[in-house]
Amino acid sequence: MTSTPNDFGAAEEAHRLALAESQLAALFEVSSVLSRSLNLRQTLREVLSVLHERGRMSHGLVCLLNEERGELLISALHGKDAEPFETVTYQPGEGVIGQILSANEPWILPRVADEPRFLDRLNLYDPELPFIGVPIRVGEEHAIGVFAAQPPPGDALLGYRSRFLEMVANLIGQAVRLARTVEAEQQALREERDKLRREVKGTHGFDSIIGRAQPMRLVFEQVRQVAKWNTTVLIRGESGTGKELIANAIHYNSPRARAPFVKLNCAALPDNLLESELFGHEKGAFTGAVSQRKGRFEQADGGTLFLDEIGEITPAFQAKLLRVLQEGEFERIGGGRTLKVDVRVIAATNRDLEAGVRAGEFREDLYYRLNVMPIRTPALRERMEDIPDLARFLVGKVSRMQGRDLEITDSAVRMLMRYDWPGNVRELENCIERAAVMSEDGNIDREVIDLTGFSPNSSGPDFVQSSAPPASQVDFNDPNLDERERVIAALEEAGWVQAKAARLLNMTPRQIAYRIQTLNIKMRQF
Repeated sequence: MTSTPNDFGAAEEAHRLALAESQLAALFEVSSVLSRSLNLRQTLREVLSVLHERGRMSHGLVCLLNEERGELLISALHGKDAEPFETVTYQPGEGVIGQILSANEPWILPRVADEPRFLDRLNLYDPELPFIGVPIRVGEEHAIGVFAAQPPPGDALLGYRSRFLEMVANLIGQAVRLARTVEAEQQALREERDKLRREVKGTHGFDSIIGRAQPMRLVFEQVRQVAKWNTTVLIRGESGTGKELIANAIHYNSPRARAPFVKLNCAALPDNLLESELFGHEKGAFTGAVSQRKGRFEQADGGTLFLDEIGEITPAFQAKLLRVLQEGEFERIGGGRTLKVDVRVIAATNRDLEAGVRAGEFREDLYYRLNVMPIRTPALRERMEDIPDLARFLVGKVSRMQGRDLEITDSAVRMLMRYDWPGNVRELENCIERAAVMSEDGNIDREVIDLTGFSPNSSGPDFVQSSAPPASQVDFNDPNLDERERVIAALEEAGWVQAKAARLLNMTPRQIAYRIQTLNIKMRQF
């Protein structure tokens, strides 16, 4: 019995339908694989495996263009005989793979051995089998890669298989675009994170703490040493001496710098709220506890917890805090599960804890638990030589706040050095900011500071005369010192006696009186 053309047509149609069904199933599985993960290399290998098992397309290959190097790099390969391919590359236009990229068109080879331009650098492909390669595109743009595979032998439907590979290549193109977009965003986030870390470390590092006086050099050395370890630190000092800056410097120069730095002012909360803030609470633990909340100890796990004004907590709460410091364990309010954390504690206080221990107001065991490494921040009156640097630093800070250029004169700085600053750096900063507000042209001199009500010789309760040694003598021959500053410096050194100031400047009393008038210098009255 002979076959008729209709029989051949029916067989071909049946073959085509079976191929379409298998390709549809493979296409569905490929789309599922591509939506599973953003790990592009692993995803592409799984896609090639699906095509091999479900689509009867062997030796699958995905090459993607490296725009920096301008060449095709193999990103995924399937085949049991495939050798390591990390070093195998193709230039655009080189061989069949390179031609597909350059022409941005599919290429069907009925038999690999018949094409002399085919470069089997991988020693992978069967020369007797067909080969189909299609470009990988992103939208309507130029090709960004090549997707290729070998159909089974004797396949008469290479055109259908080529269109199927183009559909898969389009899906691969979208996956590549998504993966590259995500990678670019992640890289941008990593760079932003690293930049912020550098800025935070710079802001809270040693450079942010102004001080060249001997007491501050001792503090810096203590901070450098203690930052290396997990030792509990107790920072002592008057209000306004920068205890929080020291805590920042310890954390951001320690191995925990990448972990959280959590702060809490213990004086700001009553016992019940303080316990909730530090230890957290379970849902329904008390009225208003509508959800579970982590406390500061949990938030700081792996990092540092800064407890400011530790001397203000009550004896009842001191016992609860002692357990956490000793064991690293606590329970949330309303919870029965014991939680364990790894937290470094830095505490600060301006109170005399030793007197509190003697009076029974502060637990002795908690005192010794906190006072492992004490660091004392000196008062500003103990480091008067730092005032010029501090004043100029604070002027720069206020300048950025006000969005304009500000300068402070040497005579204004010398005026600031004649005051004891009981409010320490915080009071100095307030004075500088008031002076900046009163300055119309951005120049902070003696007259502007006078306008703020500041007077180092005032006998009122707000000001006390400095007991610090007078500022070092000014070099009146300094070429960088302008005429007005030179006259003011001489007057200050002479106690505002014009005749003495004239002798310092090698002038006559009449000459210095003329300078005072023409330079609009306001004489101080005693």
